[in-house]
Amino acid sequence: LSHEVISSIERILNVQGAPGDVTALDTLSSSFSPVGTLNELFPNEASLNQLETIQLRLAQDAEALQTEIDALRKELQRDQDPQKMQLIQEMISDLMGQMSRIREQATESEAVVRDITKDIQLLDLAKKNLTSSMTSLKRFQMLANALSQLDELIKDQKYAETSQTLAAVKELSAPFKSYLSVPQVALIWARIQTLQGELRTKLDHEFDAFFLSDPANPIKPSLMTNACLVVDVIGDDFRSHLIERYCAIELKEYRRIFRTSDEAGQLDNLARRFAFFRRMLQTHDNERARVFPPEWKVGQHMSAKFTKFTREDLSKLLEKAGSSLTVATLLQSLQQALDFEAFISKKYSIPLSGLLELTSSNSRPVKSLASAFEPHMGIFIDAQNKVLSDMLAPYRGRKTRTSLDAVPSSSSEASTTPSIVLPSSTELFYFYGQILEQCSKLFAGKPLLDLANLQKKWLKIYSEEVLFPSLKRPATQSRRSSSDTRYDIHELKNACLLVNTAEYCQVTASELEERITDKIANEFKDEVSFQAERDLFISVVSSAILVQLRELETAIGPSLDMMSKTSWASIDNVSGPSQYVADLTKAIGQVVDTINPLVEQKKYLRNFYDKAAALVLARFTNALVRNRPLREIGAEQLLLDLQEIRTCLLKLPGESPTTTAFNRSVTKSTTRLETLLKVIIPPADPPESFILNYTLLVGDSSFSNFQKVLDLKGTPRAEQNDLLDSFVTITSTKPELEGASFLSTLDMDPQSSQQIVNLTSPAGSRVHLPSLLAGANSGSSTSEGILSALASPPLSGPSTGSDTSSRAGELNQKREVFSDLRRFVSFGLRRDTAPP
Repeated sequence: LSHEVISSIERILNVQGAPGDVTALDTLSSSFSPVGTLNELFPNEASLNQLETIQLRLAQDAEALQTEIDALRKELQRDQDPQKMQLIQEMISDLMGQMSRIREQATESEAVVRDITKDIQLLDLAKKNLTSSMTSLKRFQMLANALSQLDELIKDQKYAETSQTLAAVKELSAPFKSYLSVPQVALIWARIQTLQGELRTKLDHEFDAFFLSDPANPIKPSLMTNACLVVDVIGDDFRSHLIERYCAIELKEYRRIFRTSDEAGQLDNLARRFAFFRRMLQTHDNERARVFPPEWKVGQHMSAKFTKFTREDLSKLLEKAGSSLTVATLLQSLQQALDFEAFISKKYSIPLSGLLELTSSNSRPVKSLASAFEPHMGIFIDAQNKVLSDMLAPYRGRKTRTSLDAVPSSSSEASTTPSIVLPSSTELFYFYGQILEQCSKLFAGKPLLDLANLQKKWLKIYSEEVLFPSLKRPATQSRRSSSDTRYDIHELKNACLLVNTAEYCQVTASELEERITDKIANEFKDEVSFQAERDLFISVVSSAILVQLRELETAIGPSLDMMSKTSWASIDNVSGPSQYVADLTKAIGQVVDTINPLVEQKKYLRNFYDKAAALVLARFTNALVRNRPLREIGAEQLLLDLQEIRTCLLKLPGESPTTTAFNRSVTKSTTRLETLLKVIIPPADPPESFILNYTLLVGDSSFSNFQKVLDLKGTPRAEQNDLLDSFVTITSTKPELEGASFLSTLDMDPQSSQQIVNLTSPAGSRVHLPSLLAGANSGSSTSEGILSALASPPLSGPSTGSDTSSRAGELNQKREVFSDLRRFVSFGLRRDTAPP
């Protein structure tokens, strides 16, 4: 059963009682559970004694329910008696009949009331029409009297009273416009139009006489002031007509004198135009401005008309001048036009655009005087281009080196404070700021965009023809060397100067872009971008850092040459760091001490430290490989030397915040070299111990890498075969070994000399520094490329022990033991011919 049915049954049966008195047998529920009820009635074995009592109670409840059901059935049969239902239907029919009779009586009552009030409604309508007719007749009589009075006032030139009467006539005649079909109304309406026409004609003559100012027949200003009141009543179109007429008469003499075909109308006499109009405006203010009401804004209309006529003349003159137009004349005329526009705006306390709207139309808006110069501002841009060309001419190309070589070289001169950036860069951006400020005051549209493009052009020229050539040493230039160094200190200082200059240029170029974007019109904002030029300056920084690395390589060259000339195989004891190490660390310290105080941005110093560490360790590795065989004692000595070099490199950054990352990078790189030397130091006999030491330290199973170690160690070729056989046998039982390691990138035939970068072509040496710096910041570029950064491609030849398979192939096949077929065949032959 549903919950509603059970609730209804409980309500009918009146199942009530206190919550504590109700048992499971007293309540009906859709979730009735016999098992639960039995457990509740008989919770234990002792409760079974009440079984008879509960059965008796259930029988009584069943009997009571049956009695109640029988009583309800009898009541239901009594309520469903057919006679009773018929009686109910008859009562409903009587009720509907009564409602119909009431509706009919209401309709009859409404008709009676309407008939009674019919005469009253007619009387109300008649009263309303009578009142309206009397009001209209009274207004019509007043209109006729006002027209007669207006006619008399016009004849007597009483314009003050005429304005009031005319306003009354227009107000009184407005309600009669819908009654023009009535002859009398049409006659009055025609008379009104006739009087207004006569009044307009009379006022036209009056104002013309006042505008032309006949001395023999002067007109009183008070009369014209009252006439202006009548003009306001007639309408705005007639007022605009009179203002246009007045402006045309006043400017007629100006247009006659300053025609573009006459000398007075030429561009060099533009100041005379403005002076003439100022005098005209002053005459208007002193003699006639008081006649016109202030809301007519006659002076502003006349200024807007003068601006319109003058701009048309300027456009013709500038077009006529063409290529003969000079920058001085252009800027002088433009400045005079801007001064006049500022004068007009200040005089009337209104922006020039608002002033010009007074005479503008939707089809032909009036533009400012300065807009006439905008199509010809290319002359100004070309002039700035020539100025920039002359400014940078002494610094472009080879002349740049001449200016940079003027750095003081004596000890007395060197004590002076050096320049942080090239003076030419500060001069360039100072000039940029001046012309930007000048041009932004004149225009905010296309000319400003053209100026931005011009500045971008010369920033590119400055980077490619001034800064990049500064990095190239002429072929005829000899190095300045002292007794203890071969590097050129001037080249280092020059590179530091160029790093600072390029950084200054790229930062200032970004600020310049922001200033132009703020000043230029909205439709040109998206076209302003100096990103390409900023990238060029970043490339200059990259090339300058490479020059610093080149000088560092030159400085450490003698020390590494001394290392290369040492016979490491003949060393019989380890007594301390070698002599070349002291010279090497001294050279590194001298170069770093020269660069540190000269580079402003520490991020570029950190980048130099990373690359310098990579360079020193790469050159050390190349020298180590070229000097094989090393033998055990030689490897121990080199291990001690490497620790000294690492200590020197870790001191490069000083106490900068990036020291931790740099130390971690250098330590990771030197650890690989230490691992290589530690693999070489143990004796090759017994082979199992030697190979086990290799697998523990290096951790790969590469056949070629193990042969590189044997070549470096100087193991005889006959012993190598046995060691290689043992290596293959042992590593084949160690599947956990990798197929490649850091030794895979070790070049066993490095070049004798290493070039950092070719600086003969600036365009070809553009290195993208952001990626360079990204590697420096991550601290991984140095560590990952120590053994391969300066390595040449592997050369073929069986004696070098170089790995002929690619690194990618070794990574894909980690368990590769034989790198080529030749070694595989030789290994098989050795196995077959080996003695039992």
